[in-house]
Amino acid sequence: MKQLLKHLFHWQQYVYQKLIVLLAIAVSMALFTTPVWATGLYDMPSLKTDDPTWIVDEAEVISRINEGNISSALGEIANQTGYQVRIVIIRRLDYDETANSFTQKLFEKWFPTPEAQANQALLMLDVLTNKTAFVTGDGIKSVMSDDIANSVVSETLMVPLRDGNRYNQAILDASDRIITVLSGKPDPGPPEIVDNVKLESNFVKADEVDRGNATAWVVGLLIAATIIPMATYYVYQVNQPSSDG
Repeated sequence: MKQLLKHLFHWQQYVYQKLIVLLAIAVSMALFTTPVWATGLYDMPSLKTDDPTWIVDEAEVISRINEGNISSALGEIANQTGYQVRIVIIRRLDYDETANSFTQKLFEKWFPTPEAQANQALLMLDVLTNKTAFVTGDGIKSVMSDDIANSVVSETLMVPLRDGNRYNQAILDASDRIITVLSGKPDPGPPEIVDNVKLESNFVKADEVDRGNATAWVVGLLIAATIIPMATYYVYQVNQPSSDG
């Protein structure tokens, strides 16, 4: 019995030492490496003028019902007016990109000539930072001014995002306003903010969740790695024959 407990004690020490090393490596990777879901220009699908793809939701935050309804509305306004609006939602940008630079590059990738760009608009949302950008062609600028376009991203989109990151509502509100303006109706303007109180977000970012979970696992296993060998050693000592007598 004494030999069995002794071997068990040494084996547990070895296993927990290896676990600590592996967990330390895993936490370092979680804390200091770039997340795999960062989106670059060449991660986006190819798309050309008259392509019936209206929403590209790489972040998967829009419900299928809302995505279908918005796509139908954008397709209808395209058929009626010739103005085509795409909405792109990504998890996060590459470290060397801004919302504006990424959206402008994607706009030019999809529509490389002035003629192709004229009746196009591209609205982008990065859900990690809630950064937005809106690029419009010259044809769309004739019916939707830059002031309205700026208001769409800075006000219409941002009110639901500040109110608990309500992505579905934000995209619904933005698309409704854009479609209204492009159809020739008066601009309804941004949503009203009650008492002009700025709403704060309680959203926990994905990388913060990953770091918290990793830390909790490490702390728990470090405690286990300390207590279990001590308990085993205590049992080992208790079961040793007494030297008295």
